[in-house]
Amino acid sequence: MIQIEGVTKRFADAIAIDDVSTTFEGGLTHVLLGSSGSGKSTLLRLILGLVSPDAGSVRVDGLLVEPSSRRALLGRIGYVVQEGGLFPHLTARRNVTLAAEARGWEGERIDARVAELSTLVGFDEAVLALHPDELSGGQRHRVGLMRALMLDPPLLLLDEPLGSLDPLVRSDLQHQLKDIFTPLAKTVVIVTHDIGEAAFFGHTITLMTKGRIVQRGTFADLSRRPASDFVTAFLNAQKPPPDMRELLS
Repeated sequence: MIQIEGVTKRFADAIAIDDVSTTFEGGLTHVLLGSSGSGKSTLLRLILGLVSPDAGSVRVDGLLVEPSSRRALLGRIGYVVQEGGLFPHLTARRNVTLAAEARGWEGERIDARVAELSTLVGFDEAVLALHPDELSGGQRHRVGLMRALMLDPPLLLLDEPLGSLDPLVRSDLQHQLKDIFTPLAKTVVIVTHDIGEAAFFGHTITLMTKGRIVQRGTFADLSRRPASDFVTAFLNAQKPPPDMRELLS
């Protein structure tokens, strides 16, 4: 479980997170939804400990997120960014295994885990010999996911992981990710600005704007019982225009 209590974060004079309190229950997939500048990615980085709150606290499974707990937290959290955020000078395999090597895993254990993850994401192990610039966007995403899962962390954080992919690849990977998340029963937090993606993944959706939480619930809650005019406007902004809806009906 992730517990966020009274968290505020400023960058210079700008308030990125404004007195936010919420929880993310264990074993479920949660979505942080909002437009650029809403604070959703900053909240994810606060959970990871990449930035520290100016006020309030963040706890992961009861452990306070702070500099002294960062090493312990790194083994409990997998982090995925757009196209994996891979190190360009390392092969795909070394990108995947780096954290395990740093923790002193033996070669046989690493090989077994890489083989297990390759099967999980439907990846050909031979491709792992290539460098990131030799991979497609979808392949880089799979490598990034393998790297995040290498230590088998109970918590996965994904920051706009599919945002740069073309629609067909994105759709394929959305279904693949959902098929992976369900049996693993991990706590997953996904940041996105895409309503369709939020509805597809989220057991709960947390809609943010201007550093605050506007509404939290299922997609049905947001669409049928909006908490404010902003919620309705945000959902409507991504609907096809009326003339296109007529063509699709």
